[in-house]
Amino acid sequence: MNGCSQAPQSAGARAAVDRFMGSWDQRGMDWDLWLTEVEGARASFARLINADPSEVAVFSSVSHATAAVASALDLLAMRAGRKGIVTTGAEFPTVAQVWMAQAERGFDLRRVPVEDGRVDGARFHTAVDERTLLLSAAHAYFQTGALLDLDEAVRAAREAGALLFVDAYQSMGPRTPDVKALGVDMLASGCLKFLMGIPGIAFLYVRPEVAERLEPAVTGWFGRIDPMAFDARTLDWAPGARRFDTGTPPILPAYVARAGMEMVLAVGTDRIADWTLSLSRHLEAGASRRGLKVMEPSDPTLRTPTTCIEIPASLGMSSAEVETAMRDRGVLGSARGPGLRLAPNFFNSMDDVDRALDVLAEITGPGVASS
Repeated sequence: MNGCSQAPQSAGARAAVDRFMGSWDQRGMDWDLWLTEVEGARASFARLINADPSEVAVFSSVSHATAAVASALDLLAMRAGRKGIVTTGAEFPTVAQVWMAQAERGFDLRRVPVEDGRVDGARFHTAVDERTLLLSAAHAYFQTGALLDLDEAVRAAREAGALLFVDAYQSMGPRTPDVKALGVDMLASGCLKFLMGIPGIAFLYVRPEVAERLEPAVTGWFGRIDPMAFDARTLDWAPGARRFDTGTPPILPAYVARAGMEMVLAVGTDRIADWTLSLSRHLEAGASRRGLKVMEPSDPTLRTPTTCIEIPASLGMSSAEVETAMRDRGVLGSARGPGLRLAPNFFNSMDDVDRALDVLAEITGPGVASS
């Protein structure tokens, strides 16, 4: 029940690891095969978001991807005469901190707050103006799963002539954005949550027209036109998003990421969205019956499958301690701040939801601990 944090190990993921280990063991070095697997993972991510593989770069983490984007802003800001970055209170710390670091480099940082558990997209229209170079918006708030209206973010950025960067880590899978339908400029995500993967790999979509304007200072040999030229005297830029590729790609994580994403694609993101919404509704109603308080937004249609249950200070246990107590009883949740997140994925059942809620109610003792 912790899809918002770490996917469980699937048979497909285990088989993918075994394939890599077998290749490494039998051949010692098989770069053609390994890079083919990286390209397969790139293509799988592109299919999920309705992009072309040439529009996707491969990184080790979203922190790495965001830092690479930030490293390309100085030159762009000079050309555009803009030094403003608008972000939100719902950003995951790693993304927020990358933008905060740019304030030390002369950028003007503004933040749209979280109100009643979510970010009001209408506020972007006043926060983003002619001075804004980039708007950074998390598609889903990591603490509560609250969804952002991406259409509103796109409109605000377009009206002001700013770029839009989207962190979709918390929404990919059950609420996967279509980058072409939305018209976002950049979108980043890893695979270890609802996409059934592991840490160590992430992807960055860059709209082709935007990519050609950017020259990231965070770079490496795979960001060149011909990496296999091994030319240390040339700094050229691969076409499209591939100019954002950096060093040797994460080979083993790519195997697992591809297996996880292919599983998600086989099930279908629309089916996953429908089923996880049903699970979320059952979870919200079941929490209410057990006297458990769902942190805002309580409406399941306004968030990912993440439902955050408030752990009251009067309990005398932190959310992390509640998470540990649940784990000891065979239920995996995910603590964040004052809440315990329950985030089912496509493989979960209504019985799983009831079991998790019963265990949580037993630990927190709100007075009702049964279905």
